[in-house]
Amino acid sequence: MSTKKSSPSLLNKKNDPEKHESENPANEPIKPGFTRRSFLARIGATGIAASTAPLLRAVPVDEVQTPSQAPPVSSQAVPMVLKVNGQEHQLRLEPRVTLLDALRENLQMFGTKKGCDHGQCGACTLHVNGRRVNSCLSFAIMHQGDEITTIEGLAKDGQLHPVQAAFLEHDGFQCGYCTPGQIMSATALLKEPCGADDDSVRECMSGNICRCGAYPNIVAAVQEARRRA
Repeated sequence: MSTKKSSPSLLNKKNDPEKHESENPANEPIKPGFTRRSFLARIGATGIAASTAPLLRAVPVDEVQTPSQAPPVSSQAVPMVLKVNGQEHQLRLEPRVTLLDALRENLQMFGTKKGCDHGQCGACTLHVNGRRVNSCLSFAIMHQGDEITTIEGLAKDGQLHPVQAAFLEHDGFQCGYCTPGQIMSATALLKEPCGADDDSVRECMSGNICRCGAYPNIVAAVQEARRRA
């Protein structure tokens, strides 16, 4: 006849005081209803509070950088005048500042997007004297006296440009980040020699990347704008 014996592991947990000490590293007295799990949870909460306390401090108002604040002027800055969307802007910029950064950081014109910053995605496309240019690859100082047109200056008298209207009609965008550059390239394409078929449009728009893959709708929008032009 077999006799049931208590498990050694259970006996050790009940009778071995060293086991209790190892499970209570802080040597706090074990209160009724106070378990190992609740003890560890309390330690974890204390650690989180201690680590996040510096992040919760109040930030003085003068430390907060608002988008409207222009970057500080460098000692190497030179005066220049940029004519953007028909309006002249007097600036002091370093000669190495790109046209893209001058528009976004100094003139607060955020329609022209910064994508790859290497001239490969086309998100920063704008017009200089009617021709499309990757503004991330061009220095602002090079364009004094030029007619610069950004996406903000494409509509006239509250009316969308035909390309803008066609993009809306054919849903030629998804996230919309590349859309300003796509529209500026398509607008310039209307005045460029480009074949009538869709493949020719794809070739002429190949410098503009859409990571959402809205290319069929973009081509349809460009073709619609060409028919209206």
